[in-house]
Formats: sequence, structure tokens, C-alpha cells
Amino acid sequence: FCTSNSLELPLARGIQRTAVRQAHRKHEPDFHDKYGNLVLLGGAAMFTTVWAYVFTQLGMEWGLSPVGRITPKEWRE
Repeated sequence: FCTSNSLELPLARGIQRTAVRQAHRKHEPDFHDKYGNLVLLGGAAMFTTVWAYVFTQLGMEWGLSPVGRITPKEWRE
């Protein structure tokens, strides 16, 4: 007679052993742990700087409506 509990025990034990092994392992900081926030802030600063330049210095006209700027050509027959 076999129950579902007895079938899951070996798998559960294996998962528990893996979790214990990973919990006791020393975590060494990788690149993202060391520099992740710095890279994120640097990217945000570059993004903001570039778009601030685009909006203020390039002299682009941002009015999208062509009303008053486009005049129709004379009709030729």
C-alpha cells in the first residue's frame, strides 16, 4: 500500500538538502552586488542629461500642428 506522502519524501529530502547547502554557502558579492546601483544611477543620469539637451539646445520646434505653416500651391491646368 503506497500513499502519495511516501512517494514525495525522497524528493522533499533532496530539496531540503539543497536548500541547506545553499544557505550555508558563503555569498560572495558579484558585479551586480557591487556596482548594480551605481550603474543604474549612472544610466539614469545619462538618460536625463541627453534628453535635457535634446529638449533645450537643439532648437527643434515641437508644435505638431501644420495649421498656418502649410499653404496650398496654386492649381495648374
